Amino acid sequence: MRWAEFGVTVRFALLAVVWGASFLFIKVGLGGLSPGQVALARVALGALALAVILLVRRRPLPRDPVLWGHLAAVSVLLCVVPFLLFSWAEQYISSGLASIFNATTPLVTMLLAAAALPEERFTPPRVLGLLLGFAGVLTIVGVWHGIDVSHQLTAQLACLGATTCYGACFVYLRRFVSPRGTDPVVVAFGQTASATVILGLLTPAIAATPVHLTVPVVASMIALGVFGTGIAYAWNTRIIAAWGAANASAVTYLTPVVGVLLGVLVLGEPVSWNQPAGALLVVLGILAAHGKLRRRRSTRAGAELADAK
Repeated sequence: MRWAEFGVTVRFALLAVVWGASFLFIKVGLGGLSPGQVALARVALGALALAVILLVRRRPLPRDPVLWGHLAAVSVLLCVVPFLLFSWAEQYISSGLASIFNATTPLVTMLLAAAALPEERFTPPRVLGLLLGFAGVLTIVGVWHGIDVSHQLTAQLACLGATTCYGACFVYLRRFVSPRGTDPVVVAFGQTASATVILGLLTPAIAATPVHLTVPVVASMIALGVFGTGIAYAWNTRIIAAWGAANASAVTYLTPVVGVLLGVLVLGEPVSWNQPAGALLVVLGILAAHGKLRRRRSTRAGAELADAK
């Protein structure tokens, strides 16, 4: 393996670990901060890390006010609302369960893209993928226990609300930001900086509670903001450039595994059988929606035919 390829592989592994661990960092941060304070610290530290990267690379910031308006909208959908929802939800559910719900993002994105973008119409593989993903969500929730309106159910719905925001944002990015050809790291800085301003303005309403800082809380916020929200985006950009978007998106399959394992090993969180089973259905849904299950079956059938000859 060449050094360049080895470097990309290492970044991919680190990205899976950092994004999977983000839910652990949120849970630890909630030990001394409110959900609003966790979200604010995350975007502020992420924006700071990205600002340093831009300074090192000497990348100028855009001057187009229309673009900054789009980035502000992106910051609401990609940072402000979902970060608040995940932080609030983890007061009532495990970090591992939150990471599992986060894995539904590609399926939600596909559903919203089909509704908003003519070129992303439904196809049989996508319909199959959405059905498998929906079955996975029902399995994770454990609908056979009945619908008990509680904080835990509301928290799970909040996680789905966060992934819906992610899906809507990716569609928005594709329609209004991507065609402009702006550097991805500049876009990431713009959205995290805008989110910092927005959450800063909302601080009197959502983040004015007392703060109880400890070493684990501070370390978790630094890791969540600098690495999980800042540097990780730069890593992801490198991986997409080297491997392509489709292969880079495979990190989605690994983050819930990392999230669940860290929740069990570090925090001693319990895991019921339906949570990993539902996560497996969600991953199968993502694979089916991208036609990868069909291709693998076709490849296997072709190999068997060749052996028969």
